[in-house]
Amino acid sequence: MNNGSPDSKTSGLVYTALMICLVLLGTVLFRIPVPMTQGYVHLGDTMIFLGALMLGKRHGAAAAGLGSALADILGGFAFWAPWTLIIKFLMAFVTGLILERSARSRKHNRSADRLVKLAAMTAGGILMCAGYLAAETVMYGSFALAVVGLPWNIGQVIVGMVLSMAIYSAIAASAGNK
Repeated sequence: MNNGSPDSKTSGLVYTALMICLVLLGTVLFRIPVPMTQGYVHLGDTMIFLGALMLGKRHGAAAAGLGSALADILGGFAFWAPWTLIIKFLMAFVTGLILERSARSRKHNRSADRLVKLAAMTAGGILMCAGYLAAETVMYGSFALAVVGLPWNIGQVIVGMVLSMAIYSAIAASAGNK
């Protein structure tokens, strides 16, 4: 995305800002409360994965961390914002890193490309689930209470993966890409 020219830097900034907004909106506008955890599930992870797929590790991670932390602050969960900033940043960074490394080491094959994308998002999703499990253990002071939220986080990751792949495929098809 960034070849060093001023226009590329501006484009990178604009696309990153757009993804910050999409992550924020996906998190705040489409949320379902989970009473047993006092939290919620949302579609923000869809936008996080989409950002990693489209922008790569650096810009995608910045959008994920900032957009998610802003959603916590604006959504009344400001005490989670520092955890979320780090966890969602790492989620997108790992996803983007795997995608970038695999793109350098293989020829483009459509089915292999999809598997790599799913594997990258799975790794990012596992990191996110583990991160929130650790954060909730600290915040709640109980590993048992933290485990209650794990199935919801797993479900959120799976939905995010499916929807982001569908959106990415539609965008790529309209742009004439794979």
